[in-house]
Amino acid sequence: MLLDIENTVIALVCLVTAVVIQRIYLKEKKQVKEAASINGIKWFGLAIFVWGLGAFFTEVLLKIGFSETHKAIIYLGLLVSLLNSLFIILSLPSIEHNQSRSMVVKMINRFTEKEFIGLYSGILVMIAFVFVITSLTNDGSSNRLIWLIDIPISLVVAFSLLMELNRAFKHREMRFMYLPSFALFILIVIAVSHRIIPLEIITEWVSVDTWKLLGSIASISFKFLFIVLFSILLYSWKFLSEKEQQQTMVNDLIMQNKELLSVNNELLKQKKVSDKKLSTVRKELEAIQKSKNVELSDRQKEVLGNLVVMGMKKSYTDIAEAMNISVDGFQTHIYQIKKILNVSGVDGKEQLINFATENNLIHFATIKSDG
Repeated sequence: MLLDIENTVIALVCLVTAVVIQRIYLKEKKQVKEAASINGIKWFGLAIFVWGLGAFFTEVLLKIGFSETHKAIIYLGLLVSLLNSLFIILSLPSIEHNQSRSMVVKMINRFTEKEFIGLYSGILVMIAFVFVITSLTNDGSSNRLIWLIDIPISLVVAFSLLMELNRAFKHREMRFMYLPSFALFILIVIAVSHRIIPLEIITEWVSVDTWKLLGSIASISFKFLFIVLFSILLYSWKFLSEKEQQQTMVNDLIMQNKELLSVNNELLKQKKVSDKKLSTVRKELEAIQKSKNVELSDRQKEVLGNLVVMGMKKSYTDIAEAMNISVDGFQTHIYQIKKILNVSGVDGKEQLINFATENNLIHFATIKSDG
């Protein structure tokens, strides 16, 4: 009766949980680019699924008349336990933390998943073959001895799981989860010990019913606790992953903002330079516009026309003599013209010639070129 309850509860809870976890895995797989980061969810779900499936088939065998010590049930339990250990081992590398990895995880990381599964299966098949042949050919041997294959593996897996869980919870600042992790380890040890310790030895200390009850409680409890702890890890991983994504987005936005500010500052500098150049151009255009709108007297136009004719080769004195006016009078005309045209500088004469040429004032000239 107690074994029926144990198998039924484990089958229902584990199979339902495995389906839920599988759906979570498929959903995350579509959203996450790197599948390796969520492989732990897949292996975690398979470990729970194997528990549920094993409990279901065990209950079926019990219902059709097999005893709990029958070879078929023992072998089925061994297969389930070994597969479960394999899937838990494969899920360990996906438990994220910033501390050094356990020896088991380091060993797993040396191989691909397919290589490790092949190595694990090959070694265990050879060992199991020896135990099974011995068990089948020796009727006097206890069926429980075959659990010797699983016990060291289960203990190593349990210890590695304890180490990885504690480091992960420490990384997530959840050290209060150390106690549940340690409780999981103790329950696994009790469940493993329950498989191998002969009843003859136990009856000296406790009754058979009490020992079976303890085994059932340990078996159910560590599976439930395993599910709870991994669910907490999964939730915290999801929360931290979203938090890291948000932080990454914030950092990207900050970097983009800095780049935009840098570009904006550069554009402002260029705008200032452009505005300065534009202002200069505008002033020049205004000066040109003013020069086009100036009104010169006929005498001033004559001076400019003669200036074009005589060019840069002749001095103001030569031009004044050619016009039969005094040098002072000519200089006065030049001064007034420069003032009107806003001309200054050492190249004033050249500017006047350019202005007269552009405005076609040469026809006002009263002297002819010597050339």
